[in-house]
Amino acid sequence: MNTAALIKVAGQLLGEPEKFWNEATVQVAVLVPDGSSRRFFQLRAPGREAVIAILPPENDAPGLVEANAFYHIGRHLQQGGAPVPAIHAFDAVSGLVLCEDLGDQRLYEQVVASPGSAPTLGLYEQTVRVLARMQVRAAEGFDPAWCWDTPRYDRTLMRERESGYFLRACCVDLLGLDFDHQLVASECAQLADAAAQAPADFFLHRDFQCRNLMVRDQAVRFIDFQGGRLGPLAYDLASLLLDPYAALPPAMQDHLTAVYLEALQQEIPYDPDQFRREYLFLALQRNLQILGAFAFLSGVRQKPFFAQFLRPALSTLSGLLAKPEAAGYAALSHLTAQCRQELEKRS
Repeated sequence: MNTAALIKVAGQLLGEPEKFWNEATVQVAVLVPDGSSRRFFQLRAPGREAVIAILPPENDAPGLVEANAFYHIGRHLQQGGAPVPAIHAFDAVSGLVLCEDLGDQRLYEQVVASPGSAPTLGLYEQTVRVLARMQVRAAEGFDPAWCWDTPRYDRTLMRERESGYFLRACCVDLLGLDFDHQLVASECAQLADAAAQAPADFFLHRDFQCRNLMVRDQAVRFIDFQGGRLGPLAYDLASLLLDPYAALPPAMQDHLTAVYLEALQQEIPYDPDQFRREYLFLALQRNLQILGAFAFLSGVRQKPFFAQFLRPALSTLSGLLAKPEAAGYAALSHLTAQCRQELEKRS
């Protein structure tokens, strides 16, 4: 879809008369996404607020399914009161989604500029409180048929898309390590078994980190929710607290966990000790997924921005595996050390 077609279809979806919405009146700015292959544009016409247009890649059937998921999951979250951008329109033929423009200020910019400030802490506290509410309330009426990837976060996904992703993209493809594949795979299966014990009937965003959280008028708004599905509670909190982009200190992570648990108790009864046990295993799973993604994006997609976060993510993984509750993952811990050593050699 070229610019002229984009403007025309967007105008039709928005119900804008062509004499007021055309190539002469609408300014189109191309926006650069992080790791997504989707195409993003800002459409700005006189007398109305800017609109964000999102398109899947050309002739991409999975991209159309993903766009459909974005629309349906986004509408569901919006109707349930979650702080997501308003979705104005959707074209099922092209996969074009038109939604509210939330600006360009993310929680990422806030935490990088003022990592230990009271405003930053306040935004994170707001985020975890709203997260707990969304996870519980958005599970009600959620239709797994909306999901474009898998309908639920489960053991198979953990093995294939998280630990398996880490082993393939990071350990083999990027770093070329020699290790006992069978022994490590056995421990990854053991880890998935442990993580799969957590109840998985809540709404899971699955990429809940500071670059997917916008800040507008001192309020946090959630984006990139098209990968949402049913899953366990602790995964999204771990994604936020262990986010390599933010590098939150341990004391802040502990504080935010307490704030989250307090908010969660206002929604449903949930044993805090059980939650913390589940958190460790789900945090390990998330950490493996992060490393697989950063390795793939930096190595295969040739996006060097992500390479700088491999070291901090490996450091976090080492710390998690050093906990007494993770004593059964010696091979995985050794492999993590190998990854860190190989990266050091290349620096």
